[in-house]
Amino acid sequence: MTASPTRILIVDDSVVVRKVLSEFVSSDPALELAGTAPNGSIALQKLTQLSVDVVVMDVEMPGMDGIETVAALRKDWPRLPVLMCSTLTARGADATLRALAAGATDYVAKPSAMGNSDGLTGFKTEFLRKLEALGSIRRPSTFQAPPPAPRRDSTRRAPSKRPAILAIGCSTGGPNALARIFADLPRDMGVPIVITQHMPPLFTRMLAERLTATSALHVKEAEHGDELVPNVAYIAPGDYHMALVRDGVKVRVALNQDPPENSCRPAVDVMFRSVASMYGPDVLAAVLTGMGQDGALGARAIAEAGGWVMTQDAASCVVPSMPNAVVAMGASHESADLEQLGTLFAFRCKPNAGMPARWAAAR
Repeated sequence: MTASPTRILIVDDSVVVRKVLSEFVSSDPALELAGTAPNGSIALQKLTQLSVDVVVMDVEMPGMDGIETVAALRKDWPRLPVLMCSTLTARGADATLRALAAGATDYVAKPSAMGNSDGLTGFKTEFLRKLEALGSIRRPSTFQAPPPAPRRDSTRRAPSKRPAILAIGCSTGGPNALARIFADLPRDMGVPIVITQHMPPLFTRMLAERLTATSALHVKEAEHGDELVPNVAYIAPGDYHMALVRDGVKVRVALNQDPPENSCRPAVDVMFRSVASMYGPDVLAAVLTGMGQDGALGARAIAEAGGWVMTQDAASCVVPSMPNAVVAMGASHESADLEQLGTLFAFRCKPNAGMPARWAAAR
């Protein structure tokens, strides 16, 4: 039996943008245009009248803007996927992150000249790919999930010594997952943290600033040549892969614009391979919520080098494809709910402090 198309509601105050996005949706047989709305208040009215699987929401609109609309929408439709569509500007990036914090599911950065067909090919591909994936959230039975990850790999003991580095990869749902995790990380983690989150330029800098403001750690957008130091987190900048290189006794960030991997730049696999090569068994790595399979091959490289790989469990992911791919490859040693991950990272990085009492009984 053929699945029915994913029904899309497009909300944008620009007639041109609504027309372009509607044409994109209509060009994909897996999608169907449910309707359009010029502002948030009309969108909320239409949601009571239409069958909708995914909402595409502009961030900046007159009257009720995208952030206010998402917050209002979440009261009656808590699980309805919302894809924010914002401009690739500092203002747009900041507003998008606030929309994600308010309950939006994912985002896509739209080109500045939406009325010009030149340069829209890449945006169209990403836009349609995300709509199809978010439609799967609405119908979770379409996910091909592997068997659940074991709480602990029975063939190997968890590391008893502090790792030399914590490496995290994530995509869809990642900004909110990182915010939740970093809220539980202490100021004295004792190791550097490297992060690859699939995001465009500007967005990664804004994300680093927001995590710094809401956690005890300093988080920065990585720069070429940065020396890794403990208690600092480095986020791969948008459109750049992040690898590590040795400089005497120091380890530094090496950014490059090599071809995308898994259709991503930055790619988690690039960072994970580099971390595995640089630190071998002294790596603690984690793959969080995200779309696609980026990070799976890199996680296997870390596991084969003797490092410890953790995954966010599928139930707490916005989209579980990335951690599921690691599990399916047999590279996950331990899986945990998002609410536990920050505390467990802190424990793994400071094992002498002892397991937190609230988790000890369950582990």
